Amino acid sequence: NFLTFSPCPFSLRALNPIFSTLTQFWPFPFFCGLFLLKSTFLDPKPIIFSFLCFLSLWVISDSQKLKSLSLSMAPLLLLSLSLLVLASASPSPPPDEGAFIGVNIGTDLSDMPHPTQVVALLKAQQIRHIRLYDADPGMLIALANTGIKVIISIPNDQLLGIGQSNSTAANWIKRNVVSHYPATTITAISVGSEVLTSLPNAAPVLVSAIKNIHAALLSSNLDRLIKVSTPLSTSLILDPFPPSQAFFNRSLNPVIVPLLSFLQSTNSYLMINVYPYYDYMQSNGVIPLDYALFKPIPPNKEAVDANTLVRYSNAFDAMVDATYFAMAFLNFTNIPVLVTESGWPSKGETNEPDATLDNANTYNSNLIRHVLNKTGTPKRPGIAVSTYIYELYNEDTKAGSLSEKSWGLFNANGEPVYILRLTNSGSVLANDTTNQTYCTAREGADPKMLQAALDWACGPGKIDCSPIKQGEACYEPDNVVAHANYAFDTYYHQTGNNPDACNFNGVASITTTDPSHGSCVFAGSRGNGRNGTLVNITAPSANSTSSGIGSDLYYSRGMLSILTVVLNVAFL
Repeated sequence: NFLTFSPCPFSLRALNPIFSTLTQFWPFPFFCGLFLLKSTFLDPKPIIFSFLCFLSLWVISDSQKLKSLSLSMAPLLLLSLSLLVLASASPSPPPDEGAFIGVNIGTDLSDMPHPTQVVALLKAQQIRHIRLYDADPGMLIALANTGIKVIISIPNDQLLGIGQSNSTAANWIKRNVVSHYPATTITAISVGSEVLTSLPNAAPVLVSAIKNIHAALLSSNLDRLIKVSTPLSTSLILDPFPPSQAFFNRSLNPVIVPLLSFLQSTNSYLMINVYPYYDYMQSNGVIPLDYALFKPIPPNKEAVDANTLVRYSNAFDAMVDATYFAMAFLNFTNIPVLVTESGWPSKGETNEPDATLDNANTYNSNLIRHVLNKTGTPKRPGIAVSTYIYELYNEDTKAGSLSEKSWGLFNANGEPVYILRLTNSGSVLANDTTNQTYCTAREGADPKMLQAALDWACGPGKIDCSPIKQGEACYEPDNVVAHANYAFDTYYHQTGNNPDACNFNGVASITTTDPSHGSCVFAGSRGNGRNGTLVNITAPSANSTSSGIGSDLYYSRGMLSILTVVLNVAFL
């Protein structure tokens, strides 16, 4: 009288009167009908559920109907009941994949690549997470069915309209989200960027804009799949060291507190832009360069929080922990942090001597390794702090100093600005698997000493200096530093990468940055597939799919129980 595979340890024949009684009351079928109201174009399952719900009630309410069904109808009934379970599935956010590295994509380029070219670069580098500063339809279309997860953004100049009008927010979601999702895997919406510092007049509407966008997602049944937040600058955090004393600028609490309350209630994260470069530059020598670059420092040089006795070996962790403490100061202790921007410029003006290729390479390589090692921060060890590197391309038309234009990993033509050192980071690399190092002229070296060292390398040092002769591949740029770089590196590699060979009376140093440029390929680059092969930023998840939506649906245990009940009755 009951199915042997049923989890119910008793016959359900006795429940027939109960089902019959339930169906006599209008609320039971009425609640089934309510599923019709939840139907949307993106999620028509409630309509299917409603139909099958009524079918199930009809089946359950009268066992005579069941007995009158021919055996040939049983497969159809079972199929319908199976569809009932499938129809009850509700969209759920995919499981947390742990720490990841993403990349920001700015568009202030004189020759911005076509969206299909951008996506081709992302796929070649296995970059699985990106953040856009708008919701460009061309990019969103190009990203469709790639599995690349994208944060789209509402520009600051659109905040006022969205913050003041629910209909404007709904139209924005319809145009920029509903028309692309789920083919394009949109994971979050960034409402503005650093609004409280870059556009303080918009502060009064920021939280309203965020709530209106979330409400529009809710009405489209996407609120559990797409998070909403806004990136903040760490300059809002006062007294950031020691981190345990950090707090948000109190004058902004009328905005910060409701923002954090919203993030907590929606299980979203606080977006924060973390730039140790700026803190280092503004510290007037108080912050050591190695501390800002994640370089190893001796224990006696680590920064110690006197209140917690926690030791910090890098500025990034200290800034993230200051964010945690600032939130805790306002009684918000369980909001995760997502670093939406971090990086280091590769060029700068004369008053920015530390904006160099080597420092940019060192910072970003160490940042990637640090994040993917999943060490977390001293305050929250083991808790992922996923980070988006600023940025994919150098933005040559961006306003500001030279450093503002020089944060990119790539030039517009797809050539890497420098080769990231990611060996042993857990990432998949295309072109840096040999732990390669180079010997180049030390920054600030005396030109006369450089010339003397260059003459020695090309003479007694017995290296081939013909590539730096006029008309040859490495002649340009025609200056002693560039020519010394080539000569020093050639000598260094001829000696088997002997560190002692990279001294030249103190005017040379070892670097991880490939100094090759154009058709001038240095010794350390030969055989490494430099030409046409770029750097990988992050490997795809082992569970990732091409569509990015394979893990978005989970089935309700409750409806499995309903199926069991109906099947038991069906076989009474």
